[in-house]
Amino acid sequence: MGYLKWDSKIVNDFSDKNINSLYNDGYLFTRTIKGSLYQTISLRIDLDQFELSSENRRILKKTNNIQTQTRAIPYSGYHWSIHKMGKDFYTIKFGDKIFSANKIKELMTDKKNSNFNIVFVYSQDSENKGYCIAIETNELIHYSYPFYNLKNTNKDMGMGMMTKAIVYTKENNKKYIYLGSFSRPTDIYKLQFKGLEWFDGEKWKNDLEELKNTL
Repeated sequence: MGYLKWDSKIVNDFSDKNINSLYNDGYLFTRTIKGSLYQTISLRIDLDQFELSSENRRILKKTNNIQTQTRAIPYSGYHWSIHKMGKDFYTIKFGDKIFSANKIKELMTDKKNSNFNIVFVYSQDSENKGYCIAIETNELIHYSYPFYNLKNTNKDMGMGMMTKAIVYTKENNKKYIYLGSFSRPTDIYKLQFKGLEWFDGEKWKNDLEELKNTL
């Protein structure tokens, strides 16, 4: 998928303090091996500056029947239908061999091999419609790998899930929510939130026109 990468490293210190520091330096955990991070054009929202826009409110209204919860990894509610949903989602959205069913299962169930520690679970009428594999510390949440049922949800589900996660993170008194990297034109959708910042390799900036010119 061609991500910009300035640096990469493997760490074995998974304390909140170390993760917060690494993320502040533009690093993001990967799904490859335990402790693996890469430094890139990372996106985050300063939640002190965040407030819902009219478009955010429209999305929330469109998805107001979707409930949001978080669960710890290993996810005790895991079922094979989850990795099937994720594999189908990533294959349809990004192409085959992008995200395997086995890797999704590993990230959500095998703490020894997963860099992630929580799962956002999105449900409607007691049926789980979507998930996002994520990282939580005392200071931040990294909204990492979302997927949902493309055949049985409305067209605003993806944006609804992200917006609900941002609201959840702010309500739980975190400082930042990280939205992953900015590496492709399709990532423009991440730029609609107030308080957005991006890492340029040395420091955090909020000039979104300059960011768009990096593509």
